[in-house]
Amino acid sequence: MQISQELESRIESKTVIVGVIGLGYVGLPLVEAFHDSGLRTLGFDIDPEKIACLQRGESYLKHLGDALAPRLAQSERFEATHDFQRIAEADALLICVPTPLGEHFEPDLSYVRQTTETIATYLRPGQLVVLESTTYPGTTRDVLLPILEQHSEMRCGAGFFLAYSPEREDPGRKDQHTRDIPKLVGGVDETAGELAADLYRIAFREVISLRSAETAESAKLLENIYRAVNIALVNELKMLFDQMDIDIWEVIEAAATKPFGFQAFYPGPGLGGHCIPIDPFYLTWKAREVGKRTRFIELAGEINHRMPDYVVERCQWALNEDGIALKGARILVLGLAYKPDVDDTRESPSLAIIDRLTAMGAEVAYHDPHVLTFPKTRRPHQPVPRMELQEAQLAEQDLVLVATHHSAYDWDFIAQHAQRILDTRGALRHVTAPKARIYTA
Repeated sequence: MQISQELESRIESKTVIVGVIGLGYVGLPLVEAFHDSGLRTLGFDIDPEKIACLQRGESYLKHLGDALAPRLAQSERFEATHDFQRIAEADALLICVPTPLGEHFEPDLSYVRQTTETIATYLRPGQLVVLESTTYPGTTRDVLLPILEQHSEMRCGAGFFLAYSPEREDPGRKDQHTRDIPKLVGGVDETAGELAADLYRIAFREVISLRSAETAESAKLLENIYRAVNIALVNELKMLFDQMDIDIWEVIEAAATKPFGFQAFYPGPGLGGHCIPIDPFYLTWKAREVGKRTRFIELAGEINHRMPDYVVERCQWALNEDGIALKGARILVLGLAYKPDVDDTRESPSLAIIDRLTAMGAEVAYHDPHVLTFPKTRRPHQPVPRMELQEAQLAEQDLVLVATHHSAYDWDFIAQHAQRILDTRGALRHVTAPKARIYTA
C-alpha cells in the first residue's frame, strides 16, 4: 500500500493524529476544532508558560472562554508539550506560527523556517505538513519544500506531503466559530491537496480545494488587502471631512442604506492585529521580486500607518483649544487592545500612539478592561501605568483618548466626568448632554 493510501485510510477512519505547532490565536482554536471532532491532538509551543497553562487547565486567550482549557486538560485525546521530538507521533502537522514584518517592512519568515527545520529533523514517512501562517505566494513551495526535502532526505509526494491552508480567525467574533468558516486548501501537488482537504473535512463544515498552494496563499492575502485598502479609504476621508466639519460616521451610515454596491468600513486610530497591518506588505515585497510595484497597496499602507500621527496631532489641537501644551499634559488612553472586547494587543495602534505621546512629554496612563498589565510585545513600546476609571481620575485628566470602543465602557459616565475627550471610534456619537467637550479624530 502506498503511503498516501495509508494516510488516507487513517483520515477516513478518524484515527489520524493531528499536531498543531503554535498554540496562539490561530493554533488553539484549531486544536479545539479537531479535538471536538473526535481526533487525538498534540499541541506544540516553544513557550513553556502556555504549555503549563494548558496542562493546568488555565485559559490564556480570554476570548475563547474559560471552559476550553479545563476541557482540554481533562481530555485523554489532547496533550500540550514543548518536546518537539514528539512530532513523529503525529500524522499531520499544522504550522501556526507568527509571520511578522522586519524592521524595513520585509517578510520575516524566521519562525516558519525554524519550525520547518525542526519538523524536518523528526519527519517520518507518510506525514502531512500544512502551513497555516499568512505569507506571500510561493512560500510553501519555495521555502518549506526545500527545507523538508534536504533535511529529511525524503521527496515530497513519495515520502511526505505538503500543503497550505490559510487561517481565517477573527478573535472576539461571536457569530462565527472556527469550524463554520470555509477552509481553503491548496497542495504543492494534487495528492497533497486531496489529503489535506480530506483531513480538514473532519473538523470543518466546508472545505474548498484550490488548484495550488500559491492560489491559497494569494486568496488569504486578497482578503486582508481588501480590508486594508477600504479602511485606508475611510481613514483618508475622515481626515478630509474633519477639516470640512462633516461627520464621517453619519456619511458612512447614509451610504450604507444603499442595498447593493456598498460595504461599510469604519475609520480608526490605525490598523491592529496580526493580519491587516502586515499581510499586504508580504505581497508588496514579493511583487518587487518579479519587477512589479503594488502602488495601490503601498498607498493604503502609508495612509493607515499615518493614523497614529494624525491622532497625536488631534490631541495637540484639542489641548491647544484651552492653551494646554502637550508636554506635561495628563492623557488617559482608553483601550490597548486593537479591537473591541478582546485582550489582543498585537500591532495595536494604541501602543504606537502612546509611544508618540510619551516621546513628546505627555504623562500617559491607560485603561482597558481586558488588558490588566501593559503587554510585552516583539517590538518594544514605552510602558505606561494602568488607571482605574473613577470620577476623580477622569476629572484629573487633561484629555481622555478613546482608542478602542469596548462594550464594557459606560460612555455616558465617561462623558459626564472627563474634561475633554478625543474620540477616534465614534463611540460617543449618541451620548446626550455630555459635560466633557468631545473632539473627533
